[in-house]
Order: sequence, then C-alpha cells, then structure tokens
Amino acid sequence: MALSVALQMDPIGGVDIAADTTFRLAEEAQARGHTLFHYHPRDLVWREGRVLATGEDVTVRRVKGDHVTFGPRRQIDLATQDVVLLRQDPPFDMAYVTTTHILERIHPKTLVVNDPFWVRNCPEKLLVLDFAHLGPPTMIARGLDDIRAFRADHGDMILKPLYGNGGAGVFRLPESDANLAALHELFMGINREPLIAQKFLPAVSAGDKRVILVDGEPVGAINRVPQKGETRSNMHVGGAPQPTALTGRDREICAAIGPTLRERGLILVGIDVIGGALTEINVTSPTGVQELERFDGLNVAALIWEAIERRRAG
Repeated sequence: MALSVALQMDPIGGVDIAADTTFRLAEEAQARGHTLFHYHPRDLVWREGRVLATGEDVTVRRVKGDHVTFGPRRQIDLATQDVVLLRQDPPFDMAYVTTTHILERIHPKTLVVNDPFWVRNCPEKLLVLDFAHLGPPTMIARGLDDIRAFRADHGDMILKPLYGNGGAGVFRLPESDANLAALHELFMGINREPLIAQKFLPAVSAGDKRVILVDGEPVGAINRVPQKGETRSNMHVGGAPQPTALTGRDREICAAIGPTLRERGLILVGIDVIGGALTEINVTSPTGVQELERFDGLNVAALIWEAIERRRAG
C-alpha cells in the first residue's frame, strides 16, 4: 500500500542522520514505497477552507553530508496526502498549538500522526497528571509561596518550565539551595506560564529510562545516563544512551497508559521512567528510535509504519 506522506518538521537538511527519529521514519517510509513531501511549520497555510503547505518532494539516503535530495519547491493541498507526520521539535508554544488547529481540519481523512487534537491536549508534562499514582509527587504552580511549600514538604526537588523540552531550564533545588526566589523571578520574567515541580528522584543517577510505545504497546527502552555532575539525562544536553530491558514495573506503567494512548491516536509515544516512577509522556516529537534499533536489533520504524498503515486502511 503506497502512501503519500507529508513530513511537517524542522529543516531535514540539518538533521543528524545517526540519531534523528524523523529521518529514520522517512527512510523506512521510502523503503516501503511511500512518497515523501517535506515542509516547515511556518509554511503551513489555511486559506478559504483548504490546508496548504509549501515545500519539496524529497528522497533520503543514509549518506552523511548527502542524505537528502529536494525536488522543485511547490505548494500542495494536504488533503490530497494520505498521511502527515507532525514531527517538528518543541517548544510547545502557541505556534506549535496553531499547527495542530490547522491540521485538525484535514484529520482523519488525511491521517495526522500523532492526532493533532490529542497532541494539543496531551502536553508531555500534563498528560502524566492523569496517571499521578504512577509518578513522583508533583505540583504545577506559579506562585513562589506554593513552590516553597512544596519543597518544604518534599525536600529535594526538580523545578522546570511546564512547556519546556530537551532538558532546557531544568533545575535541581535541594532545601539548602538559596536560589529559589531568584530563579522564580527569572522564570516569571520570561513568560506567564506556570512551573512544574517534582520531588527529586535520586535514582536518576543510574539513568532516566525512555520507553517507546507504538499504538499503546511497549516495544523497548533505552537508558539515558546523565554526565558526571549533571542532573539532566536528556540526550540534547549530553545524556549517554545505553541499552536496557523493560522491567515488570515498566510494563505495568505501559499497561495503565496504553489504552488511553491508543484511543487518542497517539501512535508514537516516548515515556520517561526514573526508578520505576513515570515522569513524562512525550507525544509531540518523541526521540530514541534509532538508539533503540541499534541496541535491540529491532526495526522500530517498521513497527510504527505498520501501525500507521493499519490505521490508514481501517
């Protein structure tokens, strides 16, 4: 079943082909006979009832420095496509949210992956609140007094932007740290959004596990170990990926959240688990597929496309 696939993503010419999940999805799509059209979120347009995108037909190859060939730039009606992959990187700001509103106009006749309605309504650090019993003590607040009270109750804590990504702006603040007020002042000067506080989990020193789920089912995991002297384990900030296995606790978490992900059309999801506690459910542009494939010898991209093809055929 050959599909026409549009990739809504950041510039494909600049991706790391050894690590980028979207490139791997494009590569597998092409191997399955699907055609690829690439465009940037800024080139998405709603005009008089039509959803348009300006970009290029592309072919990809696993050749460093020569991994993509672009066709002539042109505008297409996305309603003529079979699938749109919603894959631009966060931040999850109003520009990101607006793309979900526009793409919702063509979904599900054109299958958007992940479902734009639920991407918008399931931000990484908010969907996890539906499963609070699986994670560490957590609070979302803006007021300094509230955050101080949370730290007084739980001691060592992590404070981070509610809509941040890639480890940016993540701070560990033990009770002895006197910088909370100054840090709060800094955050409040940047935007009007609340912050999220979580009890610090010492088990992060042994790694922050990224579990990949495809259509609600776990397919494997990688462990991301922070650099010495660093709290954050995100690969964007130097966390080292290592092989690991799914534990009974991981499977228990996946069994609890899987039906919700499946019902909401969240086909590719990456959850973060630290010491058996669920900390995030990543639905916007999950990463880790290439690392998992290298460690476990799985064709995870094929599993993702099989799930997409099933949805499309149904």
